[in-house]
Amino acid sequence: MSGTLYLIPVPLGTDTLASVIPADVLATAQRLTHFIVEAPKTARAFLKEFGTPHELRSLWMEELNEHTKEDALSALLKPLLDGHDVGLMSEAGCPGVADPGANLIRLAHRKGIKVAPLVGPSSILLALMGAGANGQKFRFNGYIPSQDPARLEAIRQLENDSYRNKQAELMIETPYRNGALFDALLLGLKGSTQLTVACDLTTSNELMLSKTVADWKSGTKPDLHKRPTVFVIYAA
Repeated sequence: MSGTLYLIPVPLGTDTLASVIPADVLATAQRLTHFIVEAPKTARAFLKEFGTPHELRSLWMEELNEHTKEDALSALLKPLLDGHDVGLMSEAGCPGVADPGANLIRLAHRKGIKVAPLVGPSSILLALMGAGANGQKFRFNGYIPSQDPARLEAIRQLENDSYRNKQAELMIETPYRNGALFDALLLGLKGSTQLTVACDLTTSNELMLSKTVADWKSGTKPDLHKRPTVFVIYAA
């Protein structure tokens, strides 16, 4: 009988463990000895914070990131097929959402392996909750093009789709590019469109602001330096 692939969420920042990770999720992570992780150094730090009773160096830990080739995924599932429960951990938040773990999860389903998602913080859902946009109809677009004119074209298309379909359009950006994306959003969107900026959610540095583009242009630019950010467009 194969093991279970547990999707283990991790905090979005430091010193927030008790407020964002339920006790039963911690208990599951503490008993596991096999892990597939996006970043081993980050995963070991979180497992130590989770209170794992096992020596960190004794854990079976394999890396899965954006550079992992498709033909390497089957080998990662071998412990599960041998009967071991395995934890899948992202570098932040929930694995499988805007995360390379999705490919592994899909393969696990094809092989008949049980997949068990666990409760934890998702920056995408939290940003949508706080945006005041249409939570009944929304689309997550991941990373849009990072260079113009393709970026501006994508922004204007998302705005058009939001207006036509009355839906929220979400995207995410890395710390070193989010300032440029914010500037491009102000350039490409209409003044009446609602733009939400959300980063470091659930942490002491949390930023959650929603304004029209016109108000953003006339106000102070948010500090997005070195902060992964979710942007929400709502033009309905």
